Amino acid sequence: MAIILPVKGVLPKWGINCFIAPNATIVGTVEMGDNCSVWFNAVIRGDVNSITIGNDTNIQDGAVIHATYLKAATVVGNRVSIGHNAIVHGCILKNHILIGMGAIVMDNAVVEDYTIIAAGSVVLENTLCESGFIYAGIPAKKMKPITDAQRALLNKLPDNYIMYADWFK
Repeated sequence: MAIILPVKGVLPKWGINCFIAPNATIVGTVEMGDNCSVWFNAVIRGDVNSITIGNDTNIQDGAVIHATYLKAATVVGNRVSIGHNAIVHGCILKNHILIGMGAIVMDNAVVEDYTIIAAGSVVLENTLCESGFIYAGIPAKKMKPITDAQRALLNKLPDNYIMYADWFK
């Protein structure tokens, strides 16, 4: 059974048709929209600041979403895919984004719509990742515009995860 805990009397909330894996952990001030999925061993820790997640977003296996005490809340938009073992910390992810496997997005970074953060990349504090590009490396740098096929992937991937989640219901 998933670990769902209050922090200072505040329980996480989520919308309709969400899947939360039996060993996921969600605590504190977390608000998640509809059709979201939180996969195996993922942690969403809203203990020191708030975490807001939009609709149709998937938090894949082993990902960690956290924030910074008295400094940076975390806001994740609609139709965002956060890859396996990624870390999203005190930042803003807008809509139609892919955070690649093992990538890290740090405090006060902003990732705009239709952006891909490549696997293993590190988006440093206060970085702005512009819409329509792939960012890669340590630290992450703007590499090239996304292709039409990659834009289509950003539109399709959340629907795949909604389908995968239905397999477990």
